[in-house]
Parts: sequence; C-alpha cells; structure tokens
Amino acid sequence: MKVTFLEEAVTEAEETRARYALRYLELALDFDEALSVAITEIKKQPERWPSYMHGTRRYMLRRFPYAVVYRVAQAQIQIIAIAHFSRKPGYWFTR
Repeated sequence: MKVTFLEEAVTEAEETRARYALRYLELALDFDEALSVAITEIKKQPERWPSYMHGTRRYMLRRFPYAVVYRVAQAQIQIIAIAHFSRKPGYWFTR
C-alpha cells in the first residue's frame, strides 16, 4: 500500500525532530527511527492499530509522547498528523 503524508504531518515531524536535536542529537535520531518503525509497521498491517477519532487509526510511538494518526482510503495510507499526547485531542480532524 502507498503511504502519503499531509503537509501538516511532515511539518509536525520536522519541528519535533528539530526540538529534540536542540536538546540532544541522539534524541532526534531516535525520534526519526521510532517514526520510521511506525510507518513500516503501519504499512505492513494498517488495520492492526486501534481505531481513533473521526475514522482514523493511531500508532503510539515507543519512548516518545507522540502518535501517528492515519487513515486508510482507496488503497493508500494517509498520514494525517504526528500528534503530541498533551496537545488538544482531535486538533487535526479538519485536515
């Protein structure tokens, strides 16, 4: 299945990585790896991860307080948000 990213999700991932890099480069690299693992796992079994809000699913990153919010539609996986746990739930639903 093809994986696509909304521009906002790319921006969220880039901004998160940059914040971690300011603290410690190793954290930024670990975040990149966790995100890569998430995308790989979602691509393998997109229906495996639990249903979430507004017809989406979410994959919780290990070690980081973020979730990959996505939906499966028309034979593709669309990454909608890289959402922080403490941010207002569902802030991304208008995407």
